Amino acid sequence: MSATYGYAFDEYGRPIIIIREQAAKERVKGIEAIKSHILSAKAVCNIMKTSLGPKGMDKMMISPDGDLTVTNDGATILDNMILENQIAKLLVQLSKSQDEEIGDGTTGVVVLAGALLEQAEGLIDKGLHPTRISEGYEAATQVAIAHLRNIADKIEFSSENLEPLITTAMTSLGSKIVNRFHRQMAEISVKAVMSVADLERKDVNLELIKLEGKEGGKLEDTMLINGILIDKGISHPQMATEIKDAKMCILSCAFEPPKTKTKGKIDIDSAKSFERLAEIEMSYFTDMVKKVKDTGANLVICQWGFDDEANHMLLQAKLPAVRWVGGLELEKIAIATGGRIVPRFDEVSAEKLGHAGMVREIGFGTTKDRYLLIEKCPNTKAVTVFVRGGNKMVVEEAKRSIHDAICVTRNLIRDNRIIYGGGSAEIAMSLAVSAAADKIPTVEQYAVRAFADALDAIPIALAENSGLAPIETLAQLKSGQLKENNPYLGVDCNLNGTNDMKKQRVFDPLVGKIQQILLANQVVKMILKIDDVIRMGGDE
Repeated sequence: MSATYGYAFDEYGRPIIIIREQAAKERVKGIEAIKSHILSAKAVCNIMKTSLGPKGMDKMMISPDGDLTVTNDGATILDNMILENQIAKLLVQLSKSQDEEIGDGTTGVVVLAGALLEQAEGLIDKGLHPTRISEGYEAATQVAIAHLRNIADKIEFSSENLEPLITTAMTSLGSKIVNRFHRQMAEISVKAVMSVADLERKDVNLELIKLEGKEGGKLEDTMLINGILIDKGISHPQMATEIKDAKMCILSCAFEPPKTKTKGKIDIDSAKSFERLAEIEMSYFTDMVKKVKDTGANLVICQWGFDDEANHMLLQAKLPAVRWVGGLELEKIAIATGGRIVPRFDEVSAEKLGHAGMVREIGFGTTKDRYLLIEKCPNTKAVTVFVRGGNKMVVEEAKRSIHDAICVTRNLIRDNRIIYGGGSAEIAMSLAVSAAADKIPTVEQYAVRAFADALDAIPIALAENSGLAPIETLAQLKSGQLKENNPYLGVDCNLNGTNDMKKQRVFDPLVGKIQQILLANQVVKMILKIDDVIRMGGDE
């Protein structure tokens, strides 16, 4: 009774029964709360750990609708997981931040954050306050990043010498589903980026690179198109499907008679009135087709649809047309062809037409799907990567992989400093942070040393996923780095016979690794500062 009821008395001695709201509030406080958060984060980290590196395993995600996604991309895995725990959701946001800022390293950042929290748990058990742990981690982060900049290398590339960029893109693609053809995919990714890059300003506009996919065919059939590919066909089967020296009118207005902005009503009281209405509609269509034809256009690309009547009139005027083209695709077509998007028919003119050497409709296999290929454009700063694959899952994963490689190449154009992969950078940082810990006289030295141990989680996971003895491999690499004074020794995941990542040509952009450490540290510090969780009941 006492668990559910309480008694109180008013000023006249009359009893008041107070009924507690059962399970209205759940509360976890202090060290218990922090340990609960660390447990949740470790659970997510352990799922991700097996997907790290070139020998990492894939995960199959099944949506509530039964849709399958097979991937080892960290951001995609976490995005598709249904998580109830709020701390686990913080790790999802961490992975998204890495994906949006850098585009690669999404698995590594979660594994590192999980390892930092695991080390923090041990320190809390020893009696260290979470704030002192956070301060130690912050000091260790600065030491690690400073050492990372010291051991970084620079790669020199130009529009004639793309090999260093291709090598780095191959490292990114090594752990993906496309790794059998990672040389070909890397070349496609690098050429796509170089087509749209402004090397003087060190800037790349990724919006000019379109990723399009179609199941059927083989992965090696993936190609780079110097132009635009849109998943729309010519609107009428009897229209020309191949147009040389295309002059295209790009319309963002509907190919139909104007409508009133407010609700309108037309009363038709006789057959003559109906015929008159039909004539007016026809005159609108005739006028629109004439305006376009008079500019010298031989192709119409329209953002909106048009009915069969307009389609028939365009056929009679020998004016091929494409309808329902998306706004983003319309912009890309305008950029590639040098045309202007026309919002009203009154503004159609010859100066606003886009030009292309060839526009043709292509089909694949026995399907009815048709694509429009716009080639030989005057402005080559718009390209399409057309991905093929055995099924939809493979195509989608290949698109994600190529996107990562494109992002890595963009990062190198912005900042050409690299560090070597295979966990070599983490081992070098771990040794530097561990050495720095011995010089700290306060209790923060324990947190700094724990940070060094957490950095070892990356090479250990790489070795584990490659079927090597993890602890033994790490011990050999640490000893080798110290003896030879060579910070480029890492885990030989592909068993090539050498641990020197410089000889194996396994590169990672420096900015990506720095971002990983900074983001993981920020999230861990935030989780360690939460010591009270109040969950309100559904009725409140």
